[in-house]
Amino acid sequence: MRLRHSERNRMNTQITLKNVRDILKANEGIIQEPEIRQATVDVMVDTGATLLVINKQLFGQLGLTTMGEREITLANDLKETCKLTEPAEINWEDRSISMPALVIEDASDFLLGVLPLEGMDLMVDTVNQRLVGAHGEHQVYLAK
Repeated sequence: MRLRHSERNRMNTQITLKNVRDILKANEGIIQEPEIRQATVDVMVDTGATLLVINKQLFGQLGLTTMGEREITLANDLKETCKLTEPAEINWEDRSISMPALVIEDASDFLLGVLPLEGMDLMVDTVNQRLVGAHGEHQVYLAK
């Protein structure tokens, strides 16, 4: 995977991240909905990145666990090994998807990569520097 910071293919937005295990526990009545660990953060939309990238602090705040490690290539072509988390729920406006995140310990920016964008049926409107629905106002799931 390659994480790039290109001025022509990025913008910022706000997302809410939730611990999926907590959501399941709330659905089963084990915990109350206010106990779901979550955080609303500003992210850089980066179509050169693949997944969601968070730092160690947010990883701990959300109470996520590690599913393994992955080697990644950073924008400066350096390789780094980082944690791959269990799925987190990513929410943007009325759209959501659950998927793993990469934890880069000293990341100064959170990145929202192309897989969560596609999973939420979003694309970047580069002219107006905003996210828009790829297939209209509502999230569409394709199974072709």
